[in-house]
Amino acid sequence: MQQRQLGPFTVSAIGLGCMNLSHAYGTPPSAEQGERVLLAALDAGVTLFDTAALYGFGANEELVGRVLAPHRGRFTLASKGGLAGVRGDDGVLRRVIDGRPEAVRRNCEDSLRRLKTDVIDLYYLHRWDKRVPIEDSVGAMSDLVRAGKVRAIGLSEVSAATLRRAHAVHPIAAVQTEYSLWTRNPEIAVLAACAELGAALVAFSPLARGFLCDALPDPSQLAERDIRRNMPRFSPEHYPANLRLLPAYKAIARDVGCTPAQLALAWLLARAPHIVPIPGTTSALHLQEDLAAAELRLGADTVARLDAAINQQTVSGNRYSAQSASEVDTETF
Repeated sequence: MQQRQLGPFTVSAIGLGCMNLSHAYGTPPSAEQGERVLLAALDAGVTLFDTAALYGFGANEELVGRVLAPHRGRFTLASKGGLAGVRGDDGVLRRVIDGRPEAVRRNCEDSLRRLKTDVIDLYYLHRWDKRVPIEDSVGAMSDLVRAGKVRAIGLSEVSAATLRRAHAVHPIAAVQTEYSLWTRNPEIAVLAACAELGAALVAFSPLARGFLCDALPDPSQLAERDIRRNMPRFSPEHYPANLRLLPAYKAIARDVGCTPAQLALAWLLARAPHIVPIPGTTSALHLQEDLAAAELRLGADTVARLDAAINQQTVSGNRYSAQSASEVDTETF
């Protein structure tokens, strides 16, 4: 597979986002199915696997650790802290953003144990805790690098200004943020700032949470706990308008001779050489489809057609609810 630079690491141009093997989109697949997807990705040449303490409140890291630890030398392992499940006095686990140095260190130790490894290659601050100076959180992560528990540091869902503040404390190898045809926020400033500082832009939800695939179900039929139920773009108010974008988009895919999912990933790869998309899937078949996008080369005319078809002006609705938007530190349209 085509390779790209991710801080000090050379990784496959398309990585694997492991989240939906344990989290976010309704009932997760069985552990056996998750294992099949992880091993199929490894066998297909994927060398970047992305997980987090939050996903399944640790279950995703446990899955990745159990399945991939025997192959640890074959891939770059990324995980995240500063956002995790915390058990309250009532015994219930709840997601908590906590960027205090002691919390970051504790999250990392827990992740190392679940992942069955002595070192995490790329460790992200999953969310900037706005109650804590970014310099303090990154300082704690820098201590983890010096202790040999982390090799490189990343940030998730931050603005260019916050990235620069963090980079002044310790080199930032990557910024992970949502980026796709229908979420263009990184184009405001973060994408350019990453290029300037030598950081990769790791694009999560590159398929627009399934919207840019062939068969996204009617949102009303999504599982009760599917996070898209609370996302404005999938609401009855906005989704019909967004569906009207798909015929032109699928026509471009037919002209290129690829699937809609492959087109979305190829568009990202064509945007800049420091972009690494990490699509997620629960299907080994869809995994093979996604990875084939690395072999596509889109011409300038095709990229221009895509940019005109789906962009921040043509998409209806915000990407997050007001509550979720308040937790991120990114420029918004």
